[in-house]
Amino acid sequence: MVALLACAPSDAGKLEAARDVVERFFTALPSRDCAVVGPLLAVPDSCRATVEDLNAHGMSLVEVLEVKVDGREPDAVLVRTRVARDGQVREQPMLLRVERHPDGWKLRW
Repeated sequence: MVALLACAPSDAGKLEAARDVVERFFTALPSRDCAVVGPLLAVPDSCRATVEDLNAHGMSLVEVLEVKVDGREPDAVLVRTRVARDGQVREQPMLLRVERHPDGWKLRW
């Protein structure tokens, strides 16, 4: 939440959208439903493989640690997360990239 307060008003919407995409992705992941998960991905054709791989390793979102605009590209947001694999919380955070596309914000997996 601190990251949201420390940014320009135009960035706040980007940060909130990116956080939302990441949270919705991990919430929908166990369903294996590419009709739901696919539209959240920058490359929707990769949905089946991505979903199967992540579910095979029991990946789940523990928490979003930080959300910030990518300094290299204003239409990309970096989301630092803590994830669990097979029930074990990973020590190292996972960095995810969310990008603005014509039809909304998408996770680049």
